[in-house]
Amino acid sequence: MRARSIETLVGLFMLAGIVALLVLALKVSGLSSYVGGTGYIVTANFDNVGDLKIRAPVTISGVRVGAITKIQLDKTTFKAVVTMKINADQNEIPADTSASIYTQGLLGSNYISLNPGYDQTVLKNGSVIGNTHPALILEDLIGQLLFSLKNPSK
Repeated sequence: MRARSIETLVGLFMLAGIVALLVLALKVSGLSSYVGGTGYIVTANFDNVGDLKIRAPVTISGVRVGAITKIQLDKTTFKAVVTMKINADQNEIPADTSASIYTQGLLGSNYISLNPGYDQTVLKNGSVIGNTHPALILEDLIGQLLFSLKNPSK
């Protein structure tokens, strides 16, 4: 009888350990912040999104205020349309805000940084951010540097 209760306790301990590892994996991967939560949807059109991914952070001054929910191609303008979900508590972002795509570190992942303007009206559900700055592609910059070194202007 005692051996049976020890086996049950070990089983419960193992189950708790597996649940803890699952929670830890969800926290580290960022999937847990993607599920649920309230907010409003904002879109922005970019000439080039680089390696921007769904669930990438949207920040203001380095503080996460939302996440990317969808990236698609506009069939008429051939620009990338990025859909962002902004947290509901961030409801005072000015309507003349600009959006830029940056890279975390030299070879890190891309994210969107919002630079608030000074307009009295604010972004709301369905707003479009008009002033955007595309991602800087490292390969393009290296190519331009090599071309300028090869053909120096006189």
